[in-house]
Amino acid sequence: MPHQIAILGASGYTGAELVRLIATHPTMKIAALSADRKAGQEMADVFPHLRHLTLPKLTTIEEIDFSGIDLAFCALPHGLTHSFAQGLDKRVKIVDLSADFRLRDAAAYKKWYGLDHTAMDIQPEVAFGLPEVYREQIKKARITANTGCYVATSLLPLIPLLRAGAIAADGIVIDAKSGTSGAGRALREGNLFCEVNDGFSAYGVAHHRHMGELDQELSLAAGKPVAPTFTPHLLPMSRGMMATIYAAGDAARAQEALAAYYANEPFVQVLPLGKHPSTLHVRGSNLCHIGVVADRVDGRLIIVSVLDNLMKGASGQAMQNANIMLGIDETAGLTLSPVFP
Repeated sequence: MPHQIAILGASGYTGAELVRLIATHPTMKIAALSADRKAGQEMADVFPHLRHLTLPKLTTIEEIDFSGIDLAFCALPHGLTHSFAQGLDKRVKIVDLSADFRLRDAAAYKKWYGLDHTAMDIQPEVAFGLPEVYREQIKKARITANTGCYVATSLLPLIPLLRAGAIAADGIVIDAKSGTSGAGRALREGNLFCEVNDGFSAYGVAHHRHMGELDQELSLAAGKPVAPTFTPHLLPMSRGMMATIYAAGDAARAQEALAAYYANEPFVQVLPLGKHPSTLHVRGSNLCHIGVVADRVDGRLIIVSVLDNLMKGASGQAMQNANIMLGIDETAGLTLSPVFP
């Protein structure tokens, strides 16, 4: 029997990407799709590129019968998954693509998202959704909190290096860039074509909400407080994400540590020393490519990490987490090669 899947918030980019992935998944079937503002519509009318698929009509969350659902992907606005998860039968597993369960500390959640954490009683049932780091916890979790896209791009290289002591914990600088789909599908003036095209701009400077995740996870990896400098930028492209990271350490040792850590991981590719990747080479895939280059000054290195923000940065990673939670082959539905050019 196929696993019955619900996608909540299916009218957003991440919801549509989940539909695209599940359509070819060997053991998953979409049983319900919700989108409150578009309830009653067909998915084909919201996303014409999915017209060839036979899909349930969009409904409200309240109309979904969860008695036959095995796992729900929650692609809801921040703050909504708390109450949903508390009221759901614990038999139903959840992969949450919002930030509601990413931060383990209620004060930190309030600081970075301006909301009260109203489900701290079930936070112990949550695994942080970075499979290459927390695979064993994800296997046993009822809820997995998918990482943020900038966070995945940055943590995949930095956590192994901090654990190995291959870079200094102090002075890390993360210069990150994202395609516009990372801001979601909601109509915002700053995301209009004329506002984005032909431009390159920083935003969330010195106070971006993903800093809470970065601080939490990098501090755990280093065994002491770590607060990197992080600045995100918006690029005039639909999808793709790059983090250019500056740190103190020996480049050869760092590259060797990353290559060893990811030697048996299906979705993370570490390039030879001195090579650096492009977002074009991971587009549409669940891959992350990482390159390490020695800086011109001894004792400094530059790391370039790229992934597709809608795939390994969101829906692809969510699928990877769901596979682990359901005891399915981790790569199921995710072996698509990048789309190039």
